[in-house]
Amino acid sequence: MPLANTGELVIRATAARSAVAAFNVITLEHVEAVVAGAETAGTPVVLQVSENAVKFRYGRLLPLARATVAVAERATVPVALHLDHVQSDDLLRQAPDAGFSSVMYDAARLPYAENLAATRAAADWAHTQGLWIEAELGEIGGKAGQGGWGRTVRAPLDAHAPGARTDPGEARDFVADTGVDALAVAIGSVHAMTSRTAALDHGLLGRLSAAVTVPLVLHGSSGVPDDGLAAAVEGGIAKVNVGTALNVAMTGAIREFLAAHPEAVDSRKYLSVGREAMAREVARIIGVVTGTAA
Repeated sequence: MPLANTGELVIRATAARSAVAAFNVITLEHVEAVVAGAETAGTPVVLQVSENAVKFRYGRLLPLARATVAVAERATVPVALHLDHVQSDDLLRQAPDAGFSSVMYDAARLPYAENLAATRAAADWAHTQGLWIEAELGEIGGKAGQGGWGRTVRAPLDAHAPGARTDPGEARDFVADTGVDALAVAIGSVHAMTSRTAALDHGLLGRLSAAVTVPLVLHGSSGVPDDGLAAAVEGGIAKVNVGTALNVAMTGAIREFLAAHPEAVDSRKYLSVGREAMAREVARIIGVVTGTAA
């Protein structure tokens, strides 16, 4: 089917007090696994390509983007493409022609005023191209030492330090002044967690949901337990980003296969095992996020 639009999927989920699961992909196996898992769950999904994934692919967006489009267009459920954690303006401007309907422009590493100005310029340009744009405010952490800044904070912070979490009043002003369509908020999750021990501040989420008029996004969701994810969606999160959980599933399955088959050299045999493990994890997470888990 034709590519879906990320913004439309998120808006529909918001109206239903649900959320869309968005999965970061690095290889073709990731892409195929996410689509297979979404088809098993029977729900729409967002495929996300991050700037870091583009750097891994020798800095070239199109090879992975075109493969992702080809898989998405053959899916039996709606699939949208999202360009994630973009810091490069050059990469941002490649998004429309590569099949992406949305971008996450990440200037959270900058002091508040600079973040606001850069994000506003990115949003103005994105909207001329018909792109739905997400931004970040606060310190989610976990991305190669990257810090986040608030309006009253003068240095990068650890995700759990005082002042690191998104301030509701600041978030309200930031959304109004930048014109973004969604906001990723810092409420206790951390990128790249391999343990599921993150404790979210659900009281803060409630205040953010009341203060901000655009959909809220949870990054670092791989580290959040199932009950925490379900509560976050109930509290106003409309897009749930997942990346590391897929890598944990894939790597664990491949390690187990190679330990049992030390003679194996055909990469198709162990990559297929990894792909199947990721697909199962995708279907499971979608069930948690959409409230349809068995």
